[in-house]
Amino acid sequence: MHTDDARSTVRTDDVRPARGDDARPAYGENVRPARGDDAHPVQAENVRPVRPEDARPAVRPEAPRPVVQRASVRGQILDALRTALVAGELAPGEVYSAPVLGDRFGVSATPVREAMQQLALEGAVEVVPNRGFRVIERGTRELAELAEIRGLIEVPVMLRLARTVPAARWAELRPLAEATVRAASSGCRATYAESDRSFHRAVLALAGNAQLVRIADDLHRRAQWPLVGGPVSRGRADLVADAAEHTALLDALVAEDLVVVQALVREHFTGAS
Repeated sequence: MHTDDARSTVRTDDVRPARGDDARPAYGENVRPARGDDAHPVQAENVRPVRPEDARPAVRPEAPRPVVQRASVRGQILDALRTALVAGELAPGEVYSAPVLGDRFGVSATPVREAMQQLALEGAVEVVPNRGFRVIERGTRELAELAEIRGLIEVPVMLRLARTVPAARWAELRPLAEATVRAASSGCRATYAESDRSFHRAVLALAGNAQLVRIADDLHRRAQWPLVGGPVSRGRADLVADAAEHTALLDALVAEDLVVVQALVREHFTGAS
């Protein structure tokens, strides 16, 4: 018997070579990563949309503290101190403490101190460490300097307005001029000071320059502070005469009389105090 017949013959062409997909994967390779189409999709109908009532309410910011009220108190104290200053109740050269003034106005020392700091910026008082605030002592020289500056600023503006503003607009300012006369007749220096500035602000406002109005009003306020010679240097008659110049100025502006306008304005500033 032939040995070739007894032996199983393996033909090479019957052996199918191992393919890449038949090869046993190495350790870790038998885990087929999940494909997008094999992953269990989330059914949209199973997801309940977030309703407004289910949403967590947003945390609202804490309401701001009423700082406006404090600022209002400070503003009222500032106005009261300005009135007392113009009226001569705060004498030049004297030192006033914030607690004492606070007792006078029925408030704490804090708004008084803040108002006094504003007056210090305006040049009305100066800080005295550990004591309070001293009212600035002013003389006639400073008053003359203020009058000169006001003339340099306002006279050219008044002349320009006299040439451009119609008479009807000047007529609208007549009630303000008459109000200054009534305020002067009361003899109250502080009342007249506020009415006087209101009239001048209204006149200069016709120029359409807000910065001009602000600067001129600051200079005007400084010119109203009392002098060293006494808390009140002008009596009722002086105030009435000063107020009469307002109506005369309006008449000159309506008539476009530039010579009279210039003379009245300069005289008005020189006599103001």
